[in-house]
Amino acid sequence: MRKVIYAINLTADGRCDHTPVSPDDELLDFFTNLVREVGILAYGRITYELMVPYWPNIVKNPSGETRADIDFAHAFDAAEKVVFSQSLDKVEDKNSRLVRTKAEDEIRRLKQEKGKNILLGGVALPTYLAELGLVDEYLFVVHPVIAGKGRRLFESSDLKENLQLKLADSKTYQSGAVVLHYLKK
Repeated sequence: MRKVIYAINLTADGRCDHTPVSPDDELLDFFTNLVREVGILAYGRITYELMVPYWPNIVKNPSGETRADIDFAHAFDAAEKVVFSQSLDKVEDKNSRLVRTKAEDEIRRLKQEKGKNILLGGVALPTYLAELGLVDEYLFVVHPVIAGKGRRLFESSDLKENLQLKLADSKTYQSGAVVLHYLKK
């Protein structure tokens, strides 16, 4: 059975807006390896539109980019992507497919298939799936930044009870960012 893994960048004060943090090459290498290890990337519309066409464009025109950016772009471009949206007419990326059915039904179906794990990105979709108990692992990448504003992780959540997590691993990077790997109990 596949696992559903949620990975997100956070500030030290729990903000998950992508603008105050920018992964350095070392963290991009972490994310590149993560994307290569999973079988599917699953996003909602907002996250998909942040990622595409940005990363596929780097594959097409890598000039001026770092090696880490280019490596991540290639890993992202090659990955299978599932995009959950009612408002998108189509998806532009070559390895993406649009899903209009209930996200939980598709995720449950994908979890039952053989294959590599499913990686969630964004905020709304993973929060919704966590509320339903469908997220198995969490990778919180906490950056040494206090934003003081922006969306907080799980702020719009309707959790029926606390999510109990067990720390599986942690790693501190030279930038001061810390990756916290939690398993759902």
